[in-house]
Amino acid sequence: MRILLVGAGGVGTAITRIAARRPFFDHMVVADYDLPRAKAAVAALGDRAGRFTPVRVDAADTRAVTALLTEHRCDVLLNATDPRYVLPLFDAALAAGADYLDMAMSMSKPHPERPYEEVGVKLGDEQFARAAEWAERGRLALVGMGVEPGLADVFARYAADELFDEIEEIGVRDGGNLTVEGYEFAPSFSIWTTIEECLNPPLIYEKDRGWYTTEPFSEPEIFDFPDGIGPVECVNVEHEEVVLVPRWIPARRVTFKYGLGEEFIGALKTLHAIGVDRTEPVAVRTGRGTVEVSPRDVVAAVLPDPAELGDRMHGKTCAGTWVKGVKDGRPREVYLYHVVDNQWSMREYGSQAVVWQTAVNPVIALELLAERVWKGAGVLGPEAFDARPFLDLLVAYGSPWGMREQ
Repeated sequence: MRILLVGAGGVGTAITRIAARRPFFDHMVVADYDLPRAKAAVAALGDRAGRFTPVRVDAADTRAVTALLTEHRCDVLLNATDPRYVLPLFDAALAAGADYLDMAMSMSKPHPERPYEEVGVKLGDEQFARAAEWAERGRLALVGMGVEPGLADVFARYAADELFDEIEEIGVRDGGNLTVEGYEFAPSFSIWTTIEECLNPPLIYEKDRGWYTTEPFSEPEIFDFPDGIGPVECVNVEHEEVVLVPRWIPARRVTFKYGLGEEFIGALKTLHAIGVDRTEPVAVRTGRGTVEVSPRDVVAAVLPDPAELGDRMHGKTCAGTWVKGVKDGRPREVYLYHVVDNQWSMREYGSQAVVWQTAVNPVIALELLAERVWKGAGVLGPEAFDARPFLDLLVAYGSPWGMREQ
């Protein structure tokens, strides 16, 4: 397998560090708009850098990415950029006859009149609209294959296949107790993506109603996370699992809630109130004239790079899937989860916990695809595949998962 990795930020760099220890692929091209960043990601691999080549590419330039895939004879494109670049990279992979894998799906658009009641364009709609074309070409687009979405969806598949006869609700619950020394507000993941998913209308699925939306940060609940993290308030957030899970798994209700905390929610509300969450460029006067700049890009530029916060971070992050239903005629609730301790991920890989936890899952998926354990064509989510081989390989990678009866 020959891989084109697009994006050498925190997650992309962690992907190279995890993949470098595995023998399943022949070569990985590490591409980024910032060539020095791609070179740094490869150089950091030291003696393991032989199977990696850094190059520059603009992820928005479909033709350039297509040419890069062809030049390096890549079998698959792994997208480690933010959601703005999903569609051009998705199109480039198909044009080059390569498979495709991402960790976030094409962006949503709120309903123009009732954004907090009805869906407009859902996450991934623009990708699923081309599923037939991918299937006809015999190519696979494995979408939403990070941790959330990704591992959380694998947990849902495992629960449906092995733990339940009927499922009432699947609720992804994400929380942690991470702190960052020296910062009052320092997101541990891309602030661009964080703003997008937290301030958009959250999506909920109910079998009798279909998909609908609600207000941001709605329906707060206290969820008790394992491994010493403890109780964290979680709220509704827009996320791909609510789109993906119902396509393959029969459940009466699907939700996603994120443990953000009052201070974090307050900061996001402030960004929204003053309009700097917007992506549309605005004219800014400078000493050298007027320039067009996206307010959200400015926010991202002034905040610390999440990839560089590892040495200041302490605590754990937990991603998991809570499932409620019936097994053998009896009610059952379980929480399937994966916890990463920042001290461990920094010591073992030099990557902070949140980006490492995201990065390990697409690498595992690529290994399963390379070994033909997972195979298919079309636009498919993680739920479309057997969960057990994935979970076994996660353990083999040295990062076990857990299950708690509720």
